Amino acid sequence: MGDRWHVEVDRRVCIGSGMCVNHAPDGFRLDAARQSHPQTPEADADESVLAAAEGCPVEAITITLRDGGEPVFPPEE
Repeated sequence: MGDRWHVEVDRRVCIGSGMCVNHAPDGFRLDAARQSHPQTPEADADESVLAAAEGCPVEAITITLRDGGEPVFPPEE
């Protein structure tokens, strides 16, 4: 069994570029105001969701391990 992630989008930072939906259409959606939302805040580890977080032009997406809260993206420096 693989890792489970907690996925969040900071809608104060999100600019609605839609890059997350392009990278992970099953992982994110845009609302009527073009703000991103994870389809489900808890999800199995998924490379497309990670690519969406990495591709967000304003780094509005954070991913942490569900158990323990260790950061997946952005990584700790």
